[in-house]
Amino acid sequence: MTMTPNQASPAEIHHPLSDKDDGFIAALRAQVAPLKGHLDGPHARGVFDDVMEHTPDAAGVRYEEGAVGGVRGIWCRPRDARPGVALLHMHGGAYVLGSAHAYRHFVGQIAARAHASGFVADYRLAPEHAFPAAVDDARAVYRGIAAQGTERIVITGDSAGGGLALVLLAAAHAEAAAARGLAPSGAAVMSPWTDLTLAGGSFQSRANEDPLNTKGMLAAMAAAYLRTQDASAPLASPLAGTLTDLPPIQLHVGTREVLLDDTLRYVARAREAGVDATAHVWEGMTHVFQSSVGSLDAADRSVTVMAAFLTDKLDSASAG
Repeated sequence: MTMTPNQASPAEIHHPLSDKDDGFIAALRAQVAPLKGHLDGPHARGVFDDVMEHTPDAAGVRYEEGAVGGVRGIWCRPRDARPGVALLHMHGGAYVLGSAHAYRHFVGQIAARAHASGFVADYRLAPEHAFPAAVDDARAVYRGIAAQGTERIVITGDSAGGGLALVLLAAAHAEAAAARGLAPSGAAVMSPWTDLTLAGGSFQSRANEDPLNTKGMLAAMAAAYLRTQDASAPLASPLAGTLTDLPPIQLHVGTREVLLDDTLRYVARAREAGVDATAHVWEGMTHVFQSSVGSLDAADRSVTVMAAFLTDKLDSASAG
């Protein structure tokens, strides 16, 4: 979708830090300090899932285990979900950690606000299943949701899952352009890992401010995922992909995280390609701070902004 001057949204929207949230982040930094740089392999799966389990449940959402396109996962079904639309979420965890079960409440919070049923995919994880297993699973789930008669699909994701969501967005768009599938209506991602070559300048400039991630930790995870494959391959690093004519994309990132530049560089490239892409930059926030919805004011606002964007894209697609 190429932007026109009247359609174009701003490249970046900055959100200030409140005193309340600043205090919460300070406490969070102290709490997770022992974990910094150590969530670097399958041994950390239990710890990672436990962290994500702390996201509160959204009222009125029902959770159902199931499989779509041969991939297991969990449906998050708000009681007021609209028929014919769906949200597909790719969870974070650097392609090594994370699960649909641990993410169900987080995705339920987004689905409830977007009034759309959401599916969290349990795509295969490294090192047991190397690249491109996660991509293959993401594409299978997307096709499976479309095959259920779904008319409109939006894609969401966080961290590595945010990068995977952007890979899927481009792949699904290309298939639809070739008349082989349903075109995605848009994507909203949080702190996406868009460049597995780890070339972003914020790996240095935000190294001390990020309370959890380090360049060394992500390098180890990338190696486990890619094995001998090229980190700059577009299916691994969406920053290197073809972005022309992609549907609208909204990205959210904090200023206290090493992946800050992965968002800003992706938005710059997307806009150069004519894509309606906007980065919401949250001052003082850390990696995927939205999982603290209910505790952080910024998390509540960010999830609400994302849900409004997703709802608009679903409605716009319907109107078209």
